[in-house]
Amino acid sequence: MVLRRDEARSSAFFIGESGYRKPIDPACHSLKENMRRIFTLLSLLLPLALAPGPLAAQSSGQPVPRMVSIKASEANARTGPGVDYPIRWVYHRMDMPVQVIAEFDKWRKIRDWEGDEGWVHFALLSSRRTLIVTAPETTLRRLSAAASPAVARLAQGMVARIELCEPNWCLVTVDGYDGWLDRNDVWGIDPGEVVQ
Repeated sequence: MVLRRDEARSSAFFIGESGYRKPIDPACHSLKENMRRIFTLLSLLLPLALAPGPLAAQSSGQPVPRMVSIKASEANARTGPGVDYPIRWVYHRMDMPVQVIAEFDKWRKIRDWEGDEGWVHFALLSSRRTLIVTAPETTLRRLSAAASPAVARLAQGMVARIELCEPNWCLVTVDGYDGWLDRNDVWGIDPGEVVQ
């Protein structure tokens, strides 16, 4: 290809791998370069925006992780944050304690007491604090002491509403009974956390 003298001044040249020269329009070259830069910048920033942790934008402004409970009698846990994602399983227990481990818009990624995770719409969650019995069986006591008289026996999987928690015991309400549970027998409160 032979370029006229005036074309040579207005065109940039690119030497490809095969060694041939072809004219490149300078306006097109700068547009391509700008698009490449934008794409590179977005590919670097997108993982930071979606990653859980201090760099990710928090949708609610509340700390992550945190404990909440299922508000509805039926809550779909999805594989991703949106109704377009398939339902992984359905929670059928109101007041079931779960831990919010990530947030995206109006969706919360939760973890239950067995370690299963899924995305739930925030409207299906409550800030009400609850516990679930993880021991095969535990005793609800009148006072916060192992020697205190029993109020009721609770089986694994029973859910109780927290009234308050001390370092070793939690005062709860379960099925119309009030009493104290040993924190070692339940899940739904962080170690050392005190609830007033």
